[in-house]
Amino acid sequence: MFGRSAYSRAMPANLGVIERRLHSLEQRLESSRNRLSANTVGAAEGARDTIAAALSNIAEQLRGGATSMGHEATKIGGEAMKLGNVAVRQIAREVEHRPMVALAVAVGVGVLIGVASNRR
Repeated sequence: MFGRSAYSRAMPANLGVIERRLHSLEQRLESSRNRLSANTVGAAEGARDTIAAALSNIAEQLRGGATSMGHEATKIGGEAMKLGNVAVRQIAREVEHRPMVALAVAVGVGVLIGVASNRR
């Protein structure tokens, strides 16, 4: 009987120690969770900023490339127009000097176009 009463008295003391330790553990877990939440929010914001900056850089590069391509297309279009003008002037000179040859070429081209369109 004496063993039981000593055990019975020691049990509430041990429960108190266990309760204090559990409470301490809960507080540490709560503190860790708060720090983790703050770190997670900070990391998410940092990732968001990094992704936004990267997308902004890509968009800027695409805009720059499109502008460059637009300038290049304008330049090529201008050169094509110059070559077209030179070709038209050359044809006009040839027609003035050799009107019969020009007429024969025009008739030949017309016949070829007519034959090609009938085959379809």
